[in-house]
Amino acid sequence: MGILIKPIVTEKMTIQGEKLNRYGFIVDREANKLQIKAAVEQMYNVTVAEVNTMNYHGKRKSRYTKAGMLTGRANHYKKAIVTVAGEDKIDFYANI
Repeated sequence: MGILIKPIVTEKMTIQGEKLNRYGFIVDREANKLQIKAAVEQMYNVTVAEVNTMNYHGKRKSRYTKAGMLTGRANHYKKAIVTVAGEDKIDFYANI
């Protein structure tokens, strides 16, 4: 699997993309900022100005069922916010 796992397409990230040229990605937990920058530049043919990363710890989840209480945990993941330089844009819907 590559560095970029999937883009984050939410209302908040769409607004940031339009106004601030910022785009969100779920990335490999071992990837550093330089690797993320190179992967975004190669995949979308844009110039990346900066990369901010956040590590998320998976939350504990539990639910009640007929079989009793089931417990588990959501996955840990790393999120990257990529700021694109100049007039470059990333269109996530172009290759659908």
